[in-house]
Amino acid sequence: MGLRQIAKKIIQAGIDTGLGQAAINAGSDMLADQWKEYFYCDALPVDVLVAKGQKRIGKKSQNTKGSENIITNGSVIAVNNGQCMIIVDQGQVVEVCAETGEYVYDTSLEPSLFAGDFLGDFKKNVMDFIAATGRRITFGGDVARDQRIYFINTKEILDNKFGTPRPVPFRVSYEDIGRNFTVGLRCFGTYSYKIGNPLEFYEKVCGNVTDKYYRSQIDGQLKTEFLNHLHPAFGKLSQKVRYDELTINTVPITEAMEEVLREPWLMKRGIQIGTVAIESVNISPEDEEHIKKYEDLAWQRDPANAAGIMVGAQAEALTAAASNPNGAVMGFYGMNMAQQVGGINANNLFNMAAQNQAAKEAAAPAAGAMADAGAALGGAALGAIAGGIAGGAAGGPAGAVAGAVAGSWMCSCGTSNTGKFCAECGSPKPADADGWTCSCGALNKGKFCSDCGAPKPSGAPKYRCDKCGWEPADPFNPPRFCGECGDPFNDDDIVK
Repeated sequence: MGLRQIAKKIIQAGIDTGLGQAAINAGSDMLADQWKEYFYCDALPVDVLVAKGQKRIGKKSQNTKGSENIITNGSVIAVNNGQCMIIVDQGQVVEVCAETGEYVYDTSLEPSLFAGDFLGDFKKNVMDFIAATGRRITFGGDVARDQRIYFINTKEILDNKFGTPRPVPFRVSYEDIGRNFTVGLRCFGTYSYKIGNPLEFYEKVCGNVTDKYYRSQIDGQLKTEFLNHLHPAFGKLSQKVRYDELTINTVPITEAMEEVLREPWLMKRGIQIGTVAIESVNISPEDEEHIKKYEDLAWQRDPANAAGIMVGAQAEALTAAASNPNGAVMGFYGMNMAQQVGGINANNLFNMAAQNQAAKEAAAPAAGAMADAGAALGGAALGAIAGGIAGGAAGGPAGAVAGAVAGSWMCSCGTSNTGKFCAECGSPKPADADGWTCSCGALNKGKFCSDCGAPKPSGAPKYRCDKCGWEPADPFNPPRFCGECGDPFNDDDIVK
């Protein structure tokens, strides 16, 4: 058999098996794919998160027979505001562009005779054309490649409404009275989100969709997770924001939700929270009454405020006594009995408030005096420390100035006072066994009353050691032990 007959049989076998037709189809499709493409995406609507890029083909364009999902080398993609473009080749993201403008895809594995410099690169382009055609022939004339462009919406997705179907626990703290409790809070509002990491969103959420990915496909899941994370977010806010201030504190609420949703949204899906706005907040009537009670208690801790309430109550009592059906005398008698049982009146409270104010005013000059004393000793730091101590005492409640004001005493409730009654609980100043009580009611240890200046009564006991005869500098207020022999002072040392 001659060479001509062998070649003829090979050609006939190629025709019978479709090899020739595959070569024809591969060459024809390769020629159709030589045109560069132009991809463009209009502004994505608010309900679309991802859209597949489409070739822009005009009425007079000859590029109408190119293969689907093939991007020829040198093609141009336009990226608009609020969009991020990604190119996927064989299922793998190979290019990303979030900058607006024209993007030229010049690294495609699908060659074009028009890529680069037409004359300078023509030889290289022809060789790439032949190699790509041969590859297609091996796949029966098919492309055997999938290249896609996706435009991801990076604008803020607004107006996502939410409402708590069940009360969410919210911690209410009152540091001034040391009381914390939890209320059930219902709230309604809106939140926004945006795709902060387009690659993560594509890989974990939408994938290679055939056309578009809509927000409705994920909004239900996001809303459920948003409501589930309100509880930990409110836990972070309860120390900073009152429950009735949630509607005006958009920034801290957004920051708290961003923190608790960082892991399930941004890290796992590429979605980040935008803004959270709470439109209305309400709690149960029982919780409202509970909060009001403790707010009133906190306000009444100030003696002046408590005195004002008592004056109002006494005025109402006078009115009620005057209209007593048993006679005004009986009404006033009952009011006086109630006042005696109460143990304290408005005048005492006003006196406490005046004493507290006087203590603060007395401590204020001490701050400057101590700072000046420290500076005079040549220690600026010592002056600052001394002034800070006295200033801190002056800025606190009356009980905080113990030690800065002479004559202070500690009540059984733990409050330091300077007056005759405790500023917190109203208890009278206790008697001191080592001192003497003046006719004005003040307790003293010296020779004169610290309140009215009256001398110590002559009948006060005078002490002298019965062992060695030592007499203290203040015989009316001796120390616990004798300064000479160490014998303890007791009734045996009273001078007869």
